[in-house]
Amino acid sequence: MVYHRHMTDSPSPIVIEPSNPNWLILFQSEAALIQSVIGSYITSIEHIGSTAVPGLAAKPVIDILIGVQRVADSPLFLPPLTALGYIYRPEFESELPERRYLLKMKDGKHTHHLHIVESTTQFFRKELAFRDYLRMHPETAEAYATLKYELAKKFGSDRAGYTDAKTAFIQDVLGKTTQ
Repeated sequence: MVYHRHMTDSPSPIVIEPSNPNWLILFQSEAALIQSVIGSYITSIEHIGSTAVPGLAAKPVIDILIGVQRVADSPLFLPPLTALGYIYRPEFESELPERRYLLKMKDGKHTHHLHIVESTTQFFRKELAFRDYLRMHPETAEAYATLKYELAKKFGSDRAGYTDAKTAFIQDVLGKTTQ
């Protein structure tokens, strides 16, 4: 889901790719790496976003949701993550103060997004509810893919516009879940 806006340093066009089974492998290897450096803080680590739904077209960025007991411990777990190449983006905390957001890049492109929240938050529950609903309802996932292709074409490199235009669909799906 991750339907909040992402500021970007890159004005490149939004690219939606067909589903790729390697996305699961990329998540698993990154999750193991993250677990190895901050595992004592993690209550849950989940693959979220469109790359977490088999068969769903997506931007080729692995979204990882990390549940922690206390987001207040972030001064302890952020340095090991930055040592792994993650870039901490504190400016997003004005939008979602309960979340710590980090990204990893390769060749100027985002490869991974980390969303770190307490596992008891509504953010955590909504992300999993949206992912799980799409996994269980392939027709809804297909409609979402169609929408994303259309919006990527319409909005080009306007990521905020693209994200905002998906919100109604996401809210509709969340209304069908039991978060």
